[in-house]
Amino acid sequence: MRLSQYFMPTRKETPAEAQVVSHRLMLRAGMIHQASAGIYNWLPLGLRVMKKIEEIVRQEQVLAGAQEILMPTIQSADLWRESGRYDEYGAEMLRIKDRHQRDMLYGPTNEEQITDIFRHSIKSYRDLPKNLFQIQWKFRDEIRPRFGVMRGREFLMKDNYSFDIDEVAGRHSYNAMFVAYLRTFARLGLKAIPMAADAGPIGGDLSHEFIVLAETGESEVHCHKDFLDFDGLAEPADYAANLQPIVDHWTSLYAATDDKHDPDACPLNEDELLSGRGIEVGHIFFFGTKYSESMGAYVQDPEGNQVPVQMGSYGIGVSRLVGAVIEASHDQAGIIWPEAVAPFKLGILNLRVEDQATTAAAEDFYKKARAAGLEVLFDDRPERAGAKFAEMDLIGLPWQVAIGPRGIKAGTIEIKNRATGQREEVSAEAALDLLTA
Repeated sequence: MRLSQYFMPTRKETPAEAQVVSHRLMLRAGMIHQASAGIYNWLPLGLRVMKKIEEIVRQEQVLAGAQEILMPTIQSADLWRESGRYDEYGAEMLRIKDRHQRDMLYGPTNEEQITDIFRHSIKSYRDLPKNLFQIQWKFRDEIRPRFGVMRGREFLMKDNYSFDIDEVAGRHSYNAMFVAYLRTFARLGLKAIPMAADAGPIGGDLSHEFIVLAETGESEVHCHKDFLDFDGLAEPADYAANLQPIVDHWTSLYAATDDKHDPDACPLNEDELLSGRGIEVGHIFFFGTKYSESMGAYVQDPEGNQVPVQMGSYGIGVSRLVGAVIEASHDQAGIIWPEAVAPFKLGILNLRVEDQATTAAAEDFYKKARAAGLEVLFDDRPERAGAKFAEMDLIGLPWQVAIGPRGIKAGTIEIKNRATGQREEVSAEAALDLLTA
Protein backbone atom coordinates (compact mmCIF):
# COMPACT_ATOMS: atom_id res chain seq x y z
CA MET A 1 0.00 0.00 0.00
CA ARG A 2 1.30 3.44 -0.96
CA LEU A 3 1.09 5.95 1.85
CA SER A 4 0.30 8.66 -0.69
CA GLN A 5 -2.99 6.82 -1.34
CA TYR A 6 -3.65 5.45 2.16
CA PHE A 7 -6.17 7.05 4.51
CA MET A 8 -4.12 7.55 7.67
CA PRO A 9 -4.88 10.97 9.22
CA THR A 10 -2.00 11.22 11.70
CA ARG A 11 -1.70 14.06 14.20
CA LYS A 12 1.44 15.74 15.51
CA GLU A 13 -0.13 17.21 18.62
CA THR A 14 -1.06 15.21 21.71
CA PRO A 15 -4.88 15.09 21.97
CA ALA A 16 -6.03 16.88 25.12
CA GLU A 17 -8.94 14.49 25.65
CA ALA A 18 -6.74 11.37 25.77
CA GLN A 19 -5.83 10.25 29.31
CA VAL A 20 -3.88 7.07 28.60
CA VAL A 21 -1.07 6.15 26.23
CA SER A 22 -3.09 3.88 23.97
CA HIS A 23 -5.81 6.50 23.44
CA ARG A 24 -3.23 9.19 22.63
CA LEU A 25 -1.30 7.01 20.22
CA MET A 26 -4.35 5.58 18.48
CA LEU A 27 -5.63 9.09 17.79
CA ARG A 28 -2.22 10.38 16.74
CA ALA A 29 -1.57 7.38 14.48
CA GLY A 30 -4.90 7.84 12.70
CA MET A 31 -6.26 4.48 13.86
CA ILE A 32 -9.58 5.73 15.23
CA HIS A 33 -11.80 8.80 15.17
CA GLN A 34 -14.28 9.57 17.93
CA ALA A 35 -17.93 9.49 16.84
CA SER A 36 -19.40 10.32 20.25
CA ALA A 37 -18.56 9.68 23.90
CA GLY A 38 -17.08 6.17 24.16
CA ILE A 39 -17.88 5.31 20.52
CA TYR A 40 -15.25 5.28 17.77
CA ASN A 41 -14.92 5.01 14.03
CA TRP A 42 -12.23 2.49 13.16
CA LEU A 43 -10.02 3.80 10.36
CA PRO A 44 -7.95 1.59 7.99
CA LEU A 45 -4.81 1.28 10.15
CA GLY A 46 -6.74 0.51 13.33
CA LEU A 47 -9.11 -1.87 11.58
CA ARG A 48 -6.19 -3.89 10.16
CA VAL A 49 -4.84 -4.42 13.66
CA MET A 50 -8.24 -5.33 15.09
CA LYS A 51 -8.82 -7.84 12.27
CA LYS A 52 -5.43 -9.46 12.97
CA ILE A 53 -6.36 -9.85 16.64
CA GLU A 54 -9.82 -11.11 15.75
CA GLU A 55 -8.37 -13.83 13.53
CA ILE A 56 -5.98 -15.11 16.20
CA VAL A 57 -8.86 -15.20 18.70
CA ARG A 58 -10.99 -17.09 16.16
CA GLN A 59 -8.26 -19.63 15.37
CA GLU A 60 -7.76 -20.52 19.03
CA GLN A 61 -11.50 -20.85 19.63
CA VAL A 62 -11.85 -23.25 16.72
CA LEU A 63 -8.78 -25.20 17.84
CA ALA A 64 -10.43 -25.64 21.26
CA GLY A 65 -13.56 -27.10 19.63
CA ALA A 66 -15.85 -24.05 19.57
CA GLN A 67 -18.09 -23.39 16.57
CA GLU A 68 -18.76 -19.90 15.27
CA ILE A 69 -22.25 -18.43 15.05
CA LEU A 70 -23.58 -14.88 14.92
CA MET A 71 -26.37 -13.57 17.14
CA PRO A 72 -28.25 -10.29 16.77
CA THR A 73 -27.11 -7.15 18.57
CA ILE A 74 -30.74 -6.27 19.40
CA GLN A 75 -32.41 -8.71 21.79
CA SER A 76 -35.91 -9.15 23.16
CA ALA A 77 -36.38 -8.03 26.76
CA ASP A 78 -38.63 -11.06 27.28
CA LEU A 79 -35.61 -13.38 27.28
CA TRP A 80 -33.93 -11.32 29.97
CA ARG A 81 -37.09 -11.31 32.05
CA GLU A 82 -37.02 -15.12 31.96
CA SER A 83 -33.54 -15.17 33.45
CA GLY A 84 -34.39 -12.44 35.94
CA ARG A 85 -31.66 -10.11 34.72
CA TYR A 86 -33.68 -7.47 32.88
CA ASP A 87 -34.35 -5.39 35.99
CA GLU A 88 -31.15 -6.40 37.77
CA TYR A 89 -28.55 -5.56 35.14
CA GLY A 90 -28.46 -1.82 35.74
CA ALA A 91 -28.20 1.36 33.71
CA GLU A 92 -25.35 -0.02 31.57
CA MET A 93 -27.98 -1.82 29.50
CA LEU A 94 -29.41 0.29 26.67
CA ARG A 95 -33.16 -0.35 26.78
CA ILE A 96 -35.23 0.57 23.73
CA LYS A 97 -38.69 0.02 22.24
CA ASP A 98 -39.46 -0.95 18.67
CA ARG A 99 -42.26 0.63 16.61
CA HIS A 100 -44.77 -1.81 18.16
CA GLN A 101 -43.74 -0.66 21.65
CA ARG A 102 -42.12 -3.99 22.47
CA ASP A 103 -39.27 -3.82 24.96
CA MET A 104 -35.92 -4.51 23.32
CA LEU A 105 -32.29 -3.98 24.30
CA TYR A 106 -28.87 -3.59 22.72
CA GLY A 107 -27.10 -6.67 24.00
CA PRO A 108 -24.34 -6.15 26.58
CA THR A 109 -23.87 -9.95 26.67
CA ASN A 110 -25.65 -12.99 25.24
CA GLU A 111 -26.30 -15.66 27.89
CA GLU A 112 -30.08 -15.42 27.42
CA GLN A 113 -29.95 -15.41 23.63
CA ILE A 114 -27.66 -18.45 23.42
CA THR A 115 -29.73 -20.35 26.00
CA ASP A 116 -32.82 -19.74 23.88
CA ILE A 117 -31.02 -21.10 20.81
CA PHE A 118 -29.90 -24.16 22.74
CA ARG A 119 -33.25 -25.01 24.33
CA HIS A 120 -34.95 -25.03 20.93
CA SER A 121 -32.26 -27.15 19.29
CA ILE A 122 -30.81 -29.77 21.64
CA LYS A 123 -32.80 -32.28 23.69
CA SER A 124 -30.44 -35.18 24.45
CA TYR A 125 -27.11 -35.72 26.21
CA ARG A 126 -25.99 -37.48 23.02
CA ASP A 127 -25.68 -34.04 21.37
CA LEU A 128 -23.38 -32.72 24.10
CA PRO A 129 -20.96 -31.14 24.68
CA LYS A 130 -21.41 -28.00 22.61
CA ASN A 131 -19.42 -24.78 22.58
CA LEU A 132 -20.62 -21.88 20.45
CA PHE A 133 -18.85 -18.56 19.94
CA GLN A 134 -19.30 -15.29 18.11
CA ILE A 135 -17.29 -12.13 17.48
CA GLN A 136 -19.79 -9.28 17.58
CA TRP A 137 -20.29 -5.66 18.61
CA LYS A 138 -21.80 -4.99 22.02
CA PHE A 139 -22.92 -1.91 23.91
CA ARG A 140 -22.69 -1.03 27.59
CA ASP A 141 -23.68 2.47 28.56
CA GLU A 142 -20.73 3.31 30.79
CA ILE A 143 -21.47 6.30 33.01
CA ARG A 144 -18.04 7.76 32.30
CA PRO A 145 -16.52 6.24 29.16
CA ARG A 146 -12.79 6.87 29.19
CA PHE A 147 -9.41 5.58 28.11
CA GLY A 148 -10.43 5.39 24.45
CA VAL A 149 -11.17 1.85 23.28
CA MET A 150 -10.09 0.49 26.68
CA ARG A 151 -13.38 1.49 28.29
CA GLY A 152 -15.73 2.53 25.54
CA ARG A 153 -19.47 2.10 25.30
CA GLU A 154 -19.44 0.16 22.03
CA PHE A 155 -16.87 -2.60 21.63
CA LEU A 156 -16.08 -5.73 19.62
CA MET A 157 -16.14 -8.85 21.77
CA LYS A 158 -15.61 -12.55 21.39
CA ASP A 159 -18.12 -14.34 23.59
CA ASN A 160 -18.72 -18.05 23.74
CA TYR A 161 -20.85 -20.44 25.73
CA SER A 162 -20.37 -24.07 26.73
CA PHE A 163 -23.12 -26.64 27.33
CA ASP A 164 -22.43 -29.92 29.16
CA ILE A 165 -24.38 -32.77 30.72
CA ASP A 166 -22.83 -32.58 34.19
CA GLU A 167 -20.49 -30.50 36.33
CA VAL A 168 -17.40 -32.61 35.60
CA ALA A 169 -17.84 -32.12 31.86
CA GLY A 170 -18.67 -28.46 32.42
CA ARG A 171 -15.46 -27.86 34.32
CA HIS A 172 -13.49 -29.54 31.53
CA SER A 173 -15.03 -27.05 29.10
CA TYR A 174 -14.04 -24.25 31.49
CA ASN A 175 -10.48 -25.56 31.61
CA ALA A 176 -10.38 -25.78 27.82
CA MET A 177 -11.21 -22.08 27.57
CA PHE A 178 -8.68 -21.30 30.31
CA VAL A 179 -5.96 -22.92 28.19
CA ALA A 180 -7.28 -21.37 24.95
CA TYR A 181 -7.02 -17.94 26.55
CA LEU A 182 -3.44 -18.53 27.65
CA ARG A 183 -2.57 -19.48 24.08
CA THR A 184 -4.47 -16.58 22.55
CA PHE A 185 -2.79 -13.88 24.61
CA ALA A 186 0.64 -15.44 24.19
CA ARG A 187 0.21 -15.42 20.40
CA LEU A 188 -0.66 -11.73 20.62
CA GLY A 189 2.66 -11.09 22.31
CA LEU A 190 1.06 -10.45 25.71
CA LYS A 191 1.89 -11.82 29.15
CA ALA A 192 -1.56 -12.50 30.63
CA ILE A 193 -1.95 -13.72 34.20
CA PRO A 194 -5.18 -15.47 35.30
CA MET A 195 -6.57 -14.14 38.58
CA ALA A 196 -9.57 -15.43 40.52
CA ALA A 197 -12.44 -12.99 40.07
CA ASP A 198 -15.96 -12.16 41.18
CA ALA A 199 -18.64 -13.33 38.76
CA GLY A 200 -20.64 -10.11 39.02
CA PRO A 201 -23.91 -9.93 37.04
CA ILE A 202 -22.97 -12.98 34.92
CA GLY A 203 -23.23 -15.30 37.93
CA GLY A 204 -21.61 -18.50 39.16
CA ASP A 205 -18.89 -19.32 41.67
CA LEU A 206 -15.92 -20.05 39.36
CA SER A 207 -14.42 -17.18 37.42
CA HIS A 208 -11.01 -15.88 36.30
CA GLU A 209 -9.89 -12.57 34.86
CA PHE A 210 -6.90 -12.52 32.53
CA ILE A 211 -4.74 -9.52 33.33
CA VAL A 212 -1.98 -8.10 31.11
CA LEU A 213 0.81 -6.37 33.01
CA ALA A 214 1.40 -2.84 31.73
CA GLU A 215 2.91 0.20 33.40
CA THR A 216 -0.06 2.27 32.32
CA GLY A 217 -2.69 -0.33 33.26
CA GLU A 218 -6.04 0.74 34.66
CA SER A 219 -5.81 -1.12 37.98
CA GLU A 220 -3.23 -2.32 40.47
CA VAL A 221 -2.41 -6.04 40.60
CA HIS A 222 -0.17 -8.22 42.73
CA CYS A 223 1.32 -11.58 41.81
CA HIS A 224 4.26 -13.92 42.23
CA LYS A 225 7.20 -12.75 40.13
CA ASP A 226 7.63 -16.26 38.70
CA PHE A 227 4.63 -15.59 36.48
CA LEU A 228 7.01 -13.63 34.27
CA ASP A 229 8.67 -16.94 33.33
CA PHE A 230 5.42 -18.77 32.51
CA ASP A 231 4.78 -19.46 28.82
CA GLY A 232 1.22 -19.72 27.54
CA LEU A 233 2.38 -21.71 24.53
CA ALA A 234 4.56 -24.16 26.46
CA GLU A 235 1.92 -26.87 26.64
CA PRO A 236 0.50 -28.60 23.53
CA ALA A 237 -3.16 -27.80 22.94
CA ASP A 238 -4.58 -31.29 23.49
CA TYR A 239 -8.15 -30.44 24.44
CA ALA A 240 -9.19 -34.09 24.68
CA ALA A 241 -6.72 -34.63 27.52
CA ASN A 242 -7.07 -33.77 31.19
CA LEU A 243 -6.35 -30.04 31.33
CA GLN A 244 -6.56 -29.66 35.09
CA PRO A 245 -2.77 -29.93 35.62
CA ILE A 246 -2.23 -26.93 33.31
CA VAL A 247 -4.88 -24.93 35.14
CA ASP A 248 -3.39 -25.96 38.48
CA HIS A 249 0.06 -24.84 37.33
CA TRP A 250 -1.21 -21.39 36.36
CA THR A 251 -3.26 -20.97 39.53
CA SER A 252 -0.72 -22.41 41.97
CA LEU A 253 1.00 -19.07 42.50
CA TYR A 254 -0.42 -16.03 44.23
CA ALA A 255 -2.19 -13.51 41.98
CA ALA A 256 -4.75 -10.91 43.05
CA THR A 257 -6.29 -7.69 41.87
CA ASP A 258 -6.08 -4.77 44.28
CA ASP A 259 -9.61 -5.27 45.63
CA LYS A 260 -8.75 -8.86 46.58
CA HIS A 261 -5.19 -8.22 47.79
CA ASP A 262 -4.65 -7.96 51.55
CA PRO A 263 -1.05 -6.86 52.27
CA ASP A 264 -1.26 -8.25 55.80
CA ALA A 265 -2.44 -11.67 54.64
CA CYS A 266 -0.34 -11.95 51.47
CA PRO A 267 1.65 -15.24 51.54
CA LEU A 268 4.59 -13.77 49.58
CA ASN A 269 7.63 -11.96 50.90
CA GLU A 270 8.98 -8.80 49.26
CA ASP A 271 11.41 -10.70 47.05
CA GLU A 272 8.62 -12.86 45.62
CA LEU A 273 5.89 -10.23 45.18
CA LEU A 274 5.44 -8.28 41.97
CA SER A 275 3.12 -5.30 42.29
CA GLY A 276 2.21 -3.22 39.26
CA ARG A 277 -0.54 -2.14 36.93
CA GLY A 278 -2.73 -4.42 34.86
CA ILE A 279 -5.40 -4.46 32.14
CA GLU A 280 -8.24 -6.97 32.02
CA VAL A 281 -8.39 -8.52 28.54
CA GLY A 282 -10.50 -11.61 29.16
CA HIS A 283 -12.96 -13.05 31.67
CA ILE A 284 -14.31 -16.59 31.96
CA PHE A 285 -17.22 -17.92 34.04
CA PHE A 286 -18.66 -21.28 35.00
CA PHE A 287 -22.17 -20.76 36.36
CA GLY A 288 -23.67 -24.25 36.20
CA THR A 289 -27.45 -24.22 35.82
CA LYS A 290 -28.19 -20.53 36.53
CA TYR A 291 -29.65 -19.86 33.08
CA SER A 292 -30.66 -23.36 32.04
CA GLU A 293 -32.97 -23.78 35.06
CA SER A 294 -34.63 -20.38 34.79
CA MET A 295 -35.04 -20.63 31.01
CA GLY A 296 -35.89 -24.32 30.66
CA ALA A 297 -32.77 -25.55 28.84
CA TYR A 298 -33.12 -29.23 29.80
CA VAL A 299 -31.85 -32.39 28.12
CA GLN A 300 -32.45 -36.06 28.67
CA ASP A 301 -29.59 -37.78 30.53
CA PRO A 302 -28.50 -41.44 30.00
CA GLU A 303 -31.08 -42.59 32.56
CA GLY A 304 -33.92 -40.84 30.80
CA ASN A 305 -34.23 -37.98 33.30
CA GLN A 306 -34.66 -34.35 32.27
CA VAL A 307 -31.75 -32.35 33.67
CA PRO A 308 -30.66 -28.72 33.22
CA VAL A 309 -27.45 -28.34 31.24
CA GLN A 310 -24.29 -27.02 32.86
CA MET A 311 -23.13 -23.78 31.26
CA GLY A 312 -20.16 -21.44 31.13
CA SER A 313 -19.47 -18.20 29.30
CA TYR A 314 -16.18 -16.73 28.15
CA GLY A 315 -15.35 -13.23 26.91
CA ILE A 316 -12.40 -11.52 25.21
CA GLY A 317 -12.49 -7.82 24.42
CA VAL A 318 -11.18 -7.84 20.84
CA SER A 319 -11.27 -4.08 20.28
CA ARG A 320 -10.01 -3.53 23.83
CA LEU A 321 -6.99 -5.70 23.02
CA VAL A 322 -5.82 -3.18 20.44
CA GLY A 323 -5.39 -0.67 23.24
CA ALA A 324 -3.96 -3.26 25.62
CA VAL A 325 -1.21 -4.24 23.17
CA ILE A 326 -0.23 -0.58 22.80
CA GLU A 327 -0.24 -0.04 26.58
CA ALA A 328 2.11 -3.02 26.93
CA SER A 329 4.32 -2.19 23.93
CA HIS A 330 5.28 1.42 23.18
CA ASP A 331 7.99 3.99 23.75
CA GLN A 332 8.26 7.77 23.63
CA ALA A 333 8.29 7.75 19.82
CA GLY A 334 5.10 5.72 19.43
CA ILE A 335 3.67 2.23 19.12
CA ILE A 336 5.78 -0.95 18.89
CA TRP A 337 3.58 -3.64 17.31
CA PRO A 338 4.32 -7.34 17.83
CA GLU A 339 4.60 -8.86 14.36
CA ALA A 340 1.53 -11.06 14.87
CA VAL A 341 -0.82 -8.08 15.02
CA ALA A 342 1.07 -5.33 13.16
CA PRO A 343 -1.02 -3.62 10.46
CA PHE A 344 1.95 -4.01 8.09
CA LYS A 345 5.17 -5.90 8.71
CA LEU A 346 7.35 -3.41 6.83
CA GLY A 347 7.48 0.31 6.18
CA ILE A 348 9.57 1.51 3.21
CA LEU A 349 10.74 5.12 3.21
CA ASN A 350 11.77 6.87 0.03
CA LEU A 351 13.99 9.59 1.54
CA ARG A 352 14.40 11.65 -1.62
CA VAL A 353 11.40 11.39 -3.93
CA GLU A 354 12.81 13.98 -6.34
CA ASP A 355 15.99 11.93 -6.87
CA GLN A 356 15.45 9.63 -9.84
CA ALA A 357 17.85 6.88 -8.73
CA THR A 358 16.44 6.81 -5.19
CA THR A 359 12.87 6.61 -6.42
CA ALA A 360 13.73 3.83 -8.86
CA ALA A 361 15.44 1.81 -6.11
CA ALA A 362 12.56 2.38 -3.67
CA GLU A 363 9.95 1.36 -6.26
CA ASP A 364 11.96 -1.77 -7.10
CA PHE A 365 12.28 -2.79 -3.46
CA TYR A 366 8.56 -2.17 -2.90
CA LYS A 367 7.65 -4.45 -5.82
CA LYS A 368 10.01 -7.20 -4.67
CA ALA A 369 8.79 -7.03 -1.07
CA ARG A 370 5.17 -7.37 -2.18
CA ALA A 371 6.05 -10.23 -4.54
CA ALA A 372 7.69 -11.97 -1.57
CA GLY A 373 4.37 -11.85 0.29
CA LEU A 374 5.24 -9.09 2.74
CA GLU A 375 2.60 -6.65 3.97
CA VAL A 376 4.15 -3.30 3.10
CA LEU A 377 3.35 0.36 3.67
CA PHE A 378 5.42 2.43 1.22
CA ASP A 379 6.01 6.09 2.12
CA ASP A 380 6.31 7.55 -1.36
CA ARG A 381 5.23 11.09 -0.37
CA PRO A 382 7.36 14.17 -1.06
CA GLU A 383 7.88 14.87 2.65
CA ARG A 384 11.02 15.61 4.69
CA ALA A 385 13.01 12.54 5.75
CA GLY A 386 12.72 13.51 9.43
CA ALA A 387 8.93 13.68 9.22
CA LYS A 388 8.83 10.28 7.53
CA PHE A 389 10.99 8.66 10.20
CA ALA A 390 8.88 10.19 12.98
CA GLU A 391 5.61 9.03 11.45
CA MET A 392 6.93 5.52 10.83
CA ASP A 393 8.04 5.28 14.49
CA LEU A 394 4.64 6.58 15.58
CA ILE A 395 2.66 3.87 13.78
CA GLY A 396 5.10 1.23 15.03
CA LEU A 397 5.60 -1.21 12.13
CA PRO A 398 8.06 -3.96 13.14
CA TRP A 399 10.56 -3.19 10.36
CA GLN A 400 11.59 -0.08 8.47
CA VAL A 401 13.66 0.15 5.30
CA ALA A 402 15.05 3.58 4.43
CA ILE A 403 16.29 4.20 0.89
CA GLY A 404 18.24 7.38 0.13
CA PRO A 405 20.88 8.80 -2.25
CA ARG A 406 23.86 8.06 0.01
CA GLY A 407 22.91 4.41 0.35
CA ILE A 408 22.20 4.08 -3.36
CA LYS A 409 25.77 5.16 -4.15
CA ALA A 410 27.12 2.60 -1.69
CA GLY A 411 24.80 -0.15 -2.92
CA THR A 412 23.01 -0.44 0.45
CA ILE A 413 19.76 0.39 2.19
CA GLU A 414 19.13 0.89 5.91
CA ILE A 415 16.97 -1.61 7.76
CA LYS A 416 15.70 -0.88 11.27
CA ASN A 417 14.06 -3.10 13.86
CA ARG A 418 11.43 -0.95 15.57
CA ALA A 419 11.44 -2.90 18.85
CA THR A 420 15.21 -2.86 19.42
CA GLY A 421 16.07 0.27 17.48
CA GLN A 422 18.94 -1.59 15.83
CA ARG A 423 19.90 -0.25 12.39
CA GLU A 424 22.00 -1.97 9.74
CA GLU A 425 23.28 -1.03 6.29
CA VAL A 426 22.78 -4.03 3.99
CA SER A 427 22.12 -4.81 0.38
CA ALA A 428 18.53 -4.88 -0.84
CA GLU A 429 18.81 -8.65 -1.36
CA ALA A 430 20.06 -9.19 2.21
CA ALA A 431 17.21 -7.07 3.59
CA LEU A 432 14.63 -9.15 1.72
CA ASP A 433 16.25 -12.36 2.97
CA LEU A 434 16.04 -11.08 6.55
CA LEU A 435 12.43 -9.96 6.21
CA THR A 436 11.23 -13.21 4.63
CA ALA A 437 13.20 -15.59 6.87
